[in-house]
Amino acid sequence: MGTTVTDPLVGRLVDGRYEVVSRIARGGMATVYLAIDRRLDREVALKVMHPHLAEGAAGGAFVARFRREARAAARLTHPGLVGVFDQGLDGETSYLTMEYVDGTNLRRRIAEEGALRVGEALRVTECVLDALAAAHRTDLVHRDVKPENVLIASDERVRVADFGLARAVTEVTSTTTGTVLGTVAYLAPELVRHGTGDARTDVYATGVMLFEMLTGRQPFTGETPIQVAFQHVSSELPAPSTLVDWLPSEIDELVGALAAHDADDRPVDAGAALQLVRRTRAALDGITLDRRADVPPTVALPSATDPSDADALAQGDEDTPEGDDDGATTRVPVGDHARGGTVALPIGLGVVAEPEARPETSRRRWVLPVAVVAVLALLGLGTWWYLEVGPGAYTAVPAVVEQTEADAVAEIEAAGLRHTRAEAFHDDVPVGSVLATDPGPGEPVRKDGSVTYTVSKGPDLVLVPDGVVGAMQADAEAALEGADLAVEYGDESYHDEAPAGQVLSATVPGGDAAEPGAEVKRGSTVTLVVSRGPAPVTVTSVVGITVEAAQDQLTPDALTVEATEAHHDTVPAGRIIDQTPSAGETAHRGDVVTVTVSAGPEPVVVPNVVQTDFAQAKQQLEAAGFKVDRKNSWGGLIGRVVAQSVDGGQTAPKGATITLTVV
Repeated sequence: MGTTVTDPLVGRLVDGRYEVVSRIARGGMATVYLAIDRRLDREVALKVMHPHLAEGAAGGAFVARFRREARAAARLTHPGLVGVFDQGLDGETSYLTMEYVDGTNLRRRIAEEGALRVGEALRVTECVLDALAAAHRTDLVHRDVKPENVLIASDERVRVADFGLARAVTEVTSTTTGTVLGTVAYLAPELVRHGTGDARTDVYATGVMLFEMLTGRQPFTGETPIQVAFQHVSSELPAPSTLVDWLPSEIDELVGALAAHDADDRPVDAGAALQLVRRTRAALDGITLDRRADVPPTVALPSATDPSDADALAQGDEDTPEGDDDGATTRVPVGDHARGGTVALPIGLGVVAEPEARPETSRRRWVLPVAVVAVLALLGLGTWWYLEVGPGAYTAVPAVVEQTEADAVAEIEAAGLRHTRAEAFHDDVPVGSVLATDPGPGEPVRKDGSVTYTVSKGPDLVLVPDGVVGAMQADAEAALEGADLAVEYGDESYHDEAPAGQVLSATVPGGDAAEPGAEVKRGSTVTLVVSRGPAPVTVTSVVGITVEAAQDQLTPDALTVEATEAHHDTVPAGRIIDQTPSAGETAHRGDVVTVTVSAGPEPVVVPNVVQTDFAQAKQQLEAAGFKVDRKNSWGGLIGRVVAQSVDGGQTAPKGATITLTVV
């Protein structure tokens, strides 16, 4: 990259550390140089603030504000943000150093390619919003989102640059001069009207960029910055399909939501906007995502993207490429303001209607009176503007945050401002202290205006509901969510008595028990431990032992025994014949093991065999299931049974021995 203008800073060692190699770009607020960090031996982008910003009564305020914004930006770590390495002051040179990105920027990409493919436009928008979301989560707002500040590295990664500079300048100039600094093509209505903005201001600018990527042109154009800014204030952003008729309604709705005229109608921050973009992308088919509007590339690039200064775009927040030493904030070539120029606009834009054309003869007759009236009108209009719109109508909001309510009210009234009270919960600001003002501290407000101050109500606490422990999982979760508490689950635990799904314990952050009626912060997470029911156990064999012995054996596993009796020819009475579940099977603690206990052999009626031949008697008894023993009397020569040990008709256990007396 060749430097076309002699720059006294080129070749100089800034702050004894940064050797300036060449100038990359110059704009209304700063000049960016390629430099070598001699301490760490790496290329950096060195952004040097223009000296006029540090001059005058507001100079000290700007330098202090710029340093605070630089420190806030340096704390941001996100792959989509250009990293801020350092900031400092070398004599009268106020600077910061940033990561040097080798590539181009979105302004040049649109100039070279025309409209982007729908899918590519959505990808770039997602990357920008993802990076902005990281800043918004820390309450840091960019305030100057535009294609020049969206860098596209050589590997196509998208990076957002220049956090804090526009905000630092605007915070000072809006108070002292009644102007807001920014790029008119992307200024949100509230920024033009009141000089104030929040995360939704960045969302608006991103929506305008998406419109430009899809259509190849900006939604509002004009011959002067005032004309463009007035259109943002007075008109809704047109739908992209009015220029590219094949774009689907989902795209129109997305752009309309991001760039809604009323800030309350936009997503609250970049994180919410990112979810909206992702849902829209998911709803589009591949053919639509691959199409692009038939818009030819820009032939004559604006000054910020002059083809001879392609390298100047690598750190692109600047408005004028190297070779143009104008650097003024308010002087921009006609048309360039609508591209990437940074301009200063009066806060609270209005328009004056042009007089109706009159016949030439009548005009000549009334030239002098009309001229006098016009001069008087201009003087009156200038006075009105100064008192009603300009610096004379505004003062800065006192810094009363973290003061007690009484002190804050006294200070606001001392500034001649009216006030309105609001309340809000806050984790850190003590009850009764002011946690915020609207407009914010140091922001401009009409001298007869009103400031809304918000008093802390302390942490937003809710009560832990009753009956969580012991309830079933679904009921406990519903009760906690109904109390505005979140639910997480710890590892499930076996329990002998609690059925599966019943809550065993509940703890709040920090590990303390979530006692019913305890106060916890709204949205806190309560961790529930749920029962898995009784633990599994392996059943051991109890066959062959008594019921009492079986119960003793199974008690350590929390199993109980239930017994039934059955006759058995071989197993002694009182011993277990079989069991369910069988040995080796799995049961659960608290289960019942059913056993069958032997009642001994089954009783049988003994036949009467007296006076029966022994052989016949024996046969008859054995057929009945008895054993037979013979006892001879008188030699037993006759062979007749005269007596039996168990009388006929009585019962005896099957298999018992019946003794027969034979004569």
